[in-house]
Amino acid sequence: MDNRSFDSKRIALGYAKRPWLHKSVTEQLLRDCNLDAAYKFKNGLDVGCGAGLSTKALRLICDKVTGTDIADSMVEVCRDIYGKDLSYSFYASKAEETTVPENKYDIVTAAGVINWVDEKKFMANMLDVMEDGGLLVIYDFGITDRMTGSDAYTTWYQNEYLKRFPKPFRKENKWTQADLPEGFTMEKQTEYDMEYTFDLESFVDFMLIQSNVNAQIEGGNITADEAGEWIEMSLAPIFEQGKKSLIFHGYSWYIRKNNH
Repeated sequence: MDNRSFDSKRIALGYAKRPWLHKSVTEQLLRDCNLDAAYKFKNGLDVGCGAGLSTKALRLICDKVTGTDIADSMVEVCRDIYGKDLSYSFYASKAEETTVPENKYDIVTAAGVINWVDEKKFMANMLDVMEDGGLLVIYDFGITDRMTGSDAYTTWYQNEYLKRFPKPFRKENKWTQADLPEGFTMEKQTEYDMEYTFDLESFVDFMLIQSNVNAQIEGGNITADEAGEWIEMSLAPIFEQGKKSLIFHGYSWYIRKNNH
């Protein structure tokens, strides 16, 4: 899918309301790297920041953060939300073309970005913008076909949702040390499940910004209203006017820039 399909105010505002599971990923980072709960990095970069939820999570463990995104609409939303806080800054940029800062970054996070970039150019850029010993954290998480205590949801996801909204192709290769350029070490890779509770209305809003659904909307096959109505009607018997816990699956890769 073309990155530009995400460059719209509808998607940007929708991203701002996404589940803030990034906070759980940050907590996972501290555990995985054996860091104290109060540990703070100095200067962080969040590549592909979207509407800023991943930047907000990075700020929890970092004194100062910069967010970049290829989409101007995403950067506008970030500035609207976080612009008054001087510990945040944002600018529009490709992930592979981040500007070298005056003080290089001791941590870089890239959430849901790596499937869309030129990997070699991206890592060459990271070599330039990160300080020696800095940590690059590549992570992502996504909705699964699992709802706590509901086989009916799994059936709906596999037999109805994926048939109507098939998953668009994207690169999903798991990096190894051999994929990294000289100067970087793959320290650790972890996978984990997370739960998030939705009511039906908030879940419909969330599903409308999923790449499966957005590809069909942007392709002109269905309108956002039509997609939302179908998801709501088909899931109403499963949600039963209550709140449900959905299972997300995530991964994190921890890559260290070597000291020279």
